[in-house]
Amino acid sequence: MDIMEIIKQQIEENPVILYMKGSPEAPQCGFSARAVEALIRCGKRFAYVDVLANPEIRANLPKYANWPTFPQLWVKGELIGGSDIIAEMAQTGELQKLIDEAVPE
Repeated sequence: MDIMEIIKQQIEENPVILYMKGSPEAPQCGFSARAVEALIRCGKRFAYVDVLANPEIRANLPKYANWPTFPQLWVKGELIGGSDIIAEMAQTGELQKLIDEAVPE
């Protein structure tokens, strides 16, 4: 399968997916750590992809998303943004609402 198709499939199959450096248990950069903290506080499950362990995704996701940096948060197939946007949305309560709607259980 083509890498762009794999990215598309990951985004479509996971209501909340974070492309990050490292894992939620061991983020490999401060921006990814901030994004993970905000998502964990929402209290819902989310998928993640470690772009450091997946160099093809790391190289191609910025082209797919037209967003140059990591982390990247996708909710219900839509790019939400990176660390600053995630932190800002967490502060206003917008992130919680978005995640609750995406993951109702």
